[in-house]
Amino acid sequence: MSHDLVVSARFGIANSHTLIVAQAHGAYTQLSTLLAQPPQSLVQTVIDSGLRGKGGGGAPTGAKWQLLEGQAKPRYLVVNADESEPGTFKDRHIIEHDPHLLIEGILLSCHALEAKAAYIYMRGEYRFWHDRLQSALDEAYGAGILGAHSCDITLHRGAGAYICGEKSALLESLEGYRGQPRLKPHRPEPEWLWGRATIVNNVETIASIPYILYKGAQAYRAMGTKESAGTLLFGLSGHVNRPGVYELPFGMPLLEVIETYGGGIRDGRALKAVIPGGASTPVLTAEQAKNATLSYEGMKLAGSALGTGGMIIMDESTSMVDALDNLLAFYRHESCGQCTPCREGTHWASSIVHDIARRQPRSDALPTLKNIARTINGQTICVFGPAVADVINGFLRNFPQEFA
Repeated sequence: MSHDLVVSARFGIANSHTLIVAQAHGAYTQLSTLLAQPPQSLVQTVIDSGLRGKGGGGAPTGAKWQLLEGQAKPRYLVVNADESEPGTFKDRHIIEHDPHLLIEGILLSCHALEAKAAYIYMRGEYRFWHDRLQSALDEAYGAGILGAHSCDITLHRGAGAYICGEKSALLESLEGYRGQPRLKPHRPEPEWLWGRATIVNNVETIASIPYILYKGAQAYRAMGTKESAGTLLFGLSGHVNRPGVYELPFGMPLLEVIETYGGGIRDGRALKAVIPGGASTPVLTAEQAKNATLSYEGMKLAGSALGTGGMIIMDESTSMVDALDNLLAFYRHESCGQCTPCREGTHWASSIVHDIARRQPRSDALPTLKNIARTINGQTICVFGPAVADVINGFLRNFPQEFA
């Protein structure tokens, strides 16, 4: 399928992470012109483009930006680079291959938001990518690209907590507190950093801004579907012949992506299951995957969610009990412990599934597991608990015989 490359156009160019190469291939060429435009015109272009957040939630980016209207200054932009979701590894490719695209996106976004400072919160384990992005920031400051436009960017490295990918926990951590999610208001409003109105966006979301503002809203909307405009970096991992990251328009058939880009299932085996959008999205059977399309609406119809587009592909040799055992061990470890249903439920569920995997289950294992998922769902401050419930329910619903 022919389509523009929104964020990966410079990925295959040698030394694309350096300023001199990035500039030779179009970086920052229209920056001065766009920074001279009224901020609201940039916001309107983003609204018209249909850009949705690419960190998993899929919220309309322009509508989120509008939440800053009428808010006092200073305002902040925070870029979420805490890419800790199992099966998700797309943002680090942007940082590795084209960090100046992210920097340019931040500059343009800060102008649109009338923010004078931006913070990039990066996953603690991403030491290589931290150093690469810091080098790019140093280059941009040295060339007068940063600073001269009254926008400063600070790179902050987390301490390796999965929960800090949740935006309010990220902000708590950035402020120097324990990284735990905040209670959410019952009305739309921005986030708050040090008591100031703040927008939190994912790396790929911000890296998409230069293309949209350079090419126009319609160029972006021309790709993808009506409800899921544009492209996404899809990550393929697991039992495929060509695992990797591929930028594709929304709406492509899931199986076509596995076959065409992933090279099909390894060793000639049959597809058994797909987790379509990072570990926290419900698993699909091979039969469900047949008619699934890679868009927000398509994945909802299939019974799962698009999430971050990080597809974990499993062949017929996979034990689904072992797969769930593996996932729940992760969630058990990464629960922040703030909410009792999540703290106790993830531990309990993990223990039950581990006993099943060892062929030593308690007699009421499956009813108890379902009851734990029901108790966790909707009873916690953030979506960590409900996501774990969805994971459990997806495995039990789609592969009941393996657990029986």
